Amino acid sequence: MSRTLLPGKPYPLGATPSRRGTNFALYSDAATRVDVCFFDPDGTQTDCITLREKTAHVFHGFVNGIKPGQIYGFRVDGPWDPHQGLRFNFHKLMVDPYAKAICGDVNWKGPVFGYDVKSGDTNRMSEENDADSVPKSVVVDGTFDWDGDQPLDIPLADSVIYEMHVRGFSMRNPSVPEELRGTYAGLAHESSVDYLQRLGVTAVELLPIHHFVDDGFLVDKGMRNYWGYNTLGFFAPMSRYSSSGDQGGQVREFKEMVKALHAAGIEVILDVVYNHTCEGNHQGPMLSWKGVCNTTYYRLVENDPQFYMDYTGTGNTLNVRNPQVLKMIMDSLRYWRTEMHVDGFRFDLASTLARELHAVSRLSSFFDTIHQDPVLEQVKLIAEPWDVGDGGYQVGNFPVLWAEWNGKYRDTVRRFWKGDGSMLSDFAYRLTGSSDLYQFDGRKPYASINFITAHDGFTLADLVSYNNKHNEANGENNRDGSDSNDSWNMGAEGPTEDEQINRLRERQMRNFLTTLMLSQGVPMLTGGDEVARSQMGNNNGFCQDTELSWFDWDLDEPRKRLREFTRKLIRLRLDHPNLHRRKFFQDREIRKRGNGALVRVIKDVAWFNPDGNEVSDEDWNSCWARAISLMLNGRTLQVTNEDGDWLIDDSFLLLVNAADQGVEFTLPESPSGNAWHQIIDTENIEDPFVDVLEVEDKLIVGGRALKLLSDRSVTGM
Repeated sequence: MSRTLLPGKPYPLGATPSRRGTNFALYSDAATRVDVCFFDPDGTQTDCITLREKTAHVFHGFVNGIKPGQIYGFRVDGPWDPHQGLRFNFHKLMVDPYAKAICGDVNWKGPVFGYDVKSGDTNRMSEENDADSVPKSVVVDGTFDWDGDQPLDIPLADSVIYEMHVRGFSMRNPSVPEELRGTYAGLAHESSVDYLQRLGVTAVELLPIHHFVDDGFLVDKGMRNYWGYNTLGFFAPMSRYSSSGDQGGQVREFKEMVKALHAAGIEVILDVVYNHTCEGNHQGPMLSWKGVCNTTYYRLVENDPQFYMDYTGTGNTLNVRNPQVLKMIMDSLRYWRTEMHVDGFRFDLASTLARELHAVSRLSSFFDTIHQDPVLEQVKLIAEPWDVGDGGYQVGNFPVLWAEWNGKYRDTVRRFWKGDGSMLSDFAYRLTGSSDLYQFDGRKPYASINFITAHDGFTLADLVSYNNKHNEANGENNRDGSDSNDSWNMGAEGPTEDEQINRLRERQMRNFLTTLMLSQGVPMLTGGDEVARSQMGNNNGFCQDTELSWFDWDLDEPRKRLREFTRKLIRLRLDHPNLHRRKFFQDREIRKRGNGALVRVIKDVAWFNPDGNEVSDEDWNSCWARAISLMLNGRTLQVTNEDGDWLIDDSFLLLVNAADQGVEFTLPESPSGNAWHQIIDTENIEDPFVDVLEVEDKLIVGGRALKLLSDRSVTGM
């Protein structure tokens, strides 16, 4: 087919359609030739056009008559010299690194590797055409009627995040039409949105929705990559989650989902994977960046660039030190913010992005660039502050503007409620916003994203039901997944008919959820934990796109009770600014005077032993103490409302007992002088929110339980 080629423009990169045709632009600083090839919907190649113009390492051209929906790919020529890191192979079709939509899957039995697999020599170039075996790019029309949709801008301090999987959430929901289950439209369905609204969360954090591929070794076992940490396109929504096909409809459907969630007051945060790609190491496939310009996009071993640096455990690491790679990441983030209206990003293995030569640096070019961007400074930025390289564990070390998944919170709270010794001091830090990690570098308590569980590891139900992982279904003889879980099965491994054990598990789940929602910082609830979703002890469900991972909507009474308990907890937290403070406690005395005379001295936060005395330095270091109480003074919030008036709230007293026997607490006087009222008791499985109007000055907290008291000085009776 004959097509007219005009010079076009070098920017923006990717495929940009207009009324007369489409502009194509591809960056490659070492390539000698770039062709753009076009395909029919059935995969038949119709023609290829050489992009003759090259400006600032960008090959570009405008092709008349190319409209949205057109399928295309790039062939990139240049030196094949793996020992120098150069892997150009004109026989291979490359996905556009800036593709807005991607269609098709990888056929792992096809010639998808740049080298000659049959010979086993990774330095010998493959000369087989792989066009029939690889995914392809799609030209996309980005116009969309947002109906006035605007960012919700919910303060992070007022957020409750719900980590969830687009597909897994609705796959089994009988209220969602079958053809929409497991899709963006399924999440946007009124029954899904209603569930999230009633639960009370303010944001969903979606496991990766950037287009990804299924690993070859999983396909060989009849499995799929479920979590999605195997990116092929940083600008394209995953087509598998689309009920509208894979040739551009996925973009519109994703936007409709965001629009529906925003209309319900729920923000959308994306889990993004900019640290590595799906192309693996020198033995991995050639699908995009490796064949476009390997030396630009990847960090290679300095003295032997045929090999890849691997700080991620996946075979490769993106070269964020290169300006073009950094630009690609920034362009991607801006695209998802401005064009797709997402509200924030959680960065997988974020320490990798901050590595300069080898060490993680708070002064890296990545941080410098993102902090200066006027678009991104307004979004929620959340780091997973570790990677698998030396020095990669960086909890507490990210710069201002960043929140972090607080892995120390998870580990401490699990160990405390399991009954480990010498945990009081660390537990106190985690309850009050982890000031030891975030207070002294300009950040606030909401820099700490608190979580008990996440997609990676045990679910909450499994955390209290299994001592050991049970990953046999993954096909790796239970070798995969972490052996360090800080879990406790209460006396039986897995499901049991023992009523005493089951009730203890229910109580322990309530302890975890209450601790999470009453801690300063930002709570992140793993989707399904509110209904005791179980993966039967599998703590590494990355390949389980099955009912093992999907949300179960068929709930028995105990699971319904837990869901209602979680709803009330979230509402309690959001109703009380004292439970999600914007500033750290100062541990200072507040002097209250009346008629010129000193009445009493109170603190903004105070810790008490069960006997009613404040905790001493010796007590903090006790290896045997398992019980403690925390008083939060609602009159010392140190913030004003929108009218400039000082905010005050009820004061709370949290009584915590991780011992196996009940403990009697002597109650301190409330800051207001009002009587204490009990509002939560996790020992009461049937009705943990039973209201005790006034309690005596002594109160027994059952074994492995907690109680929350309020002075109701503001909300009243």
